[in-house]
Amino acid sequence: MRVLISGAGIAGPTLAWFLTKAGACVTVVEKSQSLLSHGQNVDIRDSAITVIKNMGLIDEIRRFNTTEKGTQLLDANGQPFARFPVKAGSDASPTSEFEILRGDLAAILYDAKKDHPNVSYLFGTTVKEVVSNDDKAVKVQLSNGEVQEYDLLVAADGQWSKVRKQCFPPECVGVVDKGSYVAYWTAPRLPSDNDWWNIYLALESRVISLRPDPHGTIRASFSLMPCNDAQKQAWQEASKGGREMQEKLLRKEFTDVGWQAPRLLDTVAQAPDFYFQAIQQIRMSTWSSARVVCLGDAAHAPTPLTGMGTSLAIIGAYILAGELSKLGDSEHPSKALQAYESAFRPFVKRVQNIPFFFPAIVHPETAWRRWLLLTVVWAVSKALTIPWLVSRFESSSNDHFALPQYPRLQTKSV
Repeated sequence: MRVLISGAGIAGPTLAWFLTKAGACVTVVEKSQSLLSHGQNVDIRDSAITVIKNMGLIDEIRRFNTTEKGTQLLDANGQPFARFPVKAGSDASPTSEFEILRGDLAAILYDAKKDHPNVSYLFGTTVKEVVSNDDKAVKVQLSNGEVQEYDLLVAADGQWSKVRKQCFPPECVGVVDKGSYVAYWTAPRLPSDNDWWNIYLALESRVISLRPDPHGTIRASFSLMPCNDAQKQAWQEASKGGREMQEKLLRKEFTDVGWQAPRLLDTVAQAPDFYFQAIQQIRMSTWSSARVVCLGDAAHAPTPLTGMGTSLAIIGAYILAGELSKLGDSEHPSKALQAYESAFRPFVKRVQNIPFFFPAIVHPETAWRRWLLLTVVWAVSKALTIPWLVSRFESSSNDHFALPQYPRLQTKSV
């Protein structure tokens, strides 16, 4: 089977790794000229950890751990108020045991198969046009001018996938707006910075957080939920505008929030990885069309609010490869694509089902609401020091997914 994957982020290289186990020949195209080293913290949780272990990459994941000790909320004076330390094998902290920067994870996945004879990476290359997609093959024209036929085309090119836009009508792709915006960038680390995920709840629905990384810098994020229509319009326009417009809006909205805001705003102009986005989910009515299938954020971006985007990409890639590995020589890929969606969609749907009060509850508008939230969070942090409560909390988690077994993909016991 000849497979073309668009996107060398997380889902694409994971799929390529497993497809080689099934004997496929894989080409991965990536619009960037080289592998992107940028990206903020991502979590690897639950069944995705099992997949990574199956790939033999868990030691590399540990080597590039961000060193984050856990999550702590700060009070109005910027002092730690409620701590959730990370614990091995526990989901009681927002910080995962396997916390890693997106760029580091992408590099690990790429390095794992970049020299395999059945895998080729084409950087600075995109799918310019899907010429045809029928029972016999999917024909594409690449941006380098080549016209090629493949048995399968995988759209793993992110939340705003260009391949998906070509192959699926607009009514198949739902965008669910969660009403918040966030900006990320890397800033110089100071001696006073620590190795916790520090979350500062400012008033007027503004939040600042700082997270450590293993490269001697610090990762900043500023998030906001608009409090009125004029503010909402300004942030909507900025999310579609250029970097200069976005930086100007950040300075206008966050200059007076206190804590580390002035210091961090002074670093934003020099940041090489500044990223500004509206928090939105992708919900497709179907993930495949003939010989084209969407994977990862292209199929079901869950938003950073879930902490599960990376894990869904890894698990989904494993399942898609597994279903493809079960095909007979004369069977159409659509059989595997339907099985992949049937097996995985219910779990994705649960993950995407964010409570209606979130993220508003963690963006308090008034001092009273902030006090109430911090009090509740403090109580929870104390309760989670009681072992039986921790066990009860973890047993009710909806993040577990029972991985199907695919004999052709196994290298170690999963």
